Amino acid sequence: MSLPIYPAGSSDAAQSPASATSADPAQVDLDALYDPPSEGIVKGVMSRLLPFHTAYLDVATFFCVATGNAQGLDASPRGGAPGFVKVLDEKTVVFADWPGNNRIASLRNLTDDDRIGMLFLFPGLEVFMRINGHARIAVDPVLLAQLKEGERTPKTAIVVSIDEVLFHCGKAINRAKLWRAESQLDRKAVPSMGDMKAALTGMDPARASEIDAGYYRAVRGDLY
Repeated sequence: MSLPIYPAGSSDAAQSPASATSADPAQVDLDALYDPPSEGIVKGVMSRLLPFHTAYLDVATFFCVATGNAQGLDASPRGGAPGFVKVLDEKTVVFADWPGNNRIASLRNLTDDDRIGMLFLFPGLEVFMRINGHARIAVDPVLLAQLKEGERTPKTAIVVSIDEVLFHCGKAINRAKLWRAESQLDRKAVPSMGDMKAALTGMDPARASEIDAGYYRAVRGDLY
């Protein structure tokens, strides 16, 4: 079922179809519904990086970062060349903050609440790696210089002190058939960036292809 794209200011946009009620979380007995984790799973949650964690970080090219503040939560993607998340020591990793949409929601959240979660995906592999901890925003020139990409130096870096690091099974990958060629979407199967911007701003829909061209130039060419 497809959901409509409502233009900015539409009264319909405030009406969510997700109106079904759910059970009170306090009344759900999770221990009765789920088996406890195995001993191996429990022991696999570490408070520091081991050599095999570092081996995965050395090839990591993508993760999602989760942050929050008193107003709510946020998750956003991060990507780079293999090893773009650098290990400073067994308890600390760092990554650069590169240009995005300039909402800088993750950075703003970290100024209020330093908790952070990182979920790594490894193309072609049926496993995730997770890091949970606390983070700070760094502007130290020496540290930023270590994170340069070509001639570009990031404005800030995020330094993460690790509380937990663990591997997570890849069942979700296989449920989604994420790495299979037949799972690649046809761009025409969903509204394009131009279609959505036109709908949200009241712009002439005929300009959608023009907007799309500009979007792909930026998203492919202006990486740093």
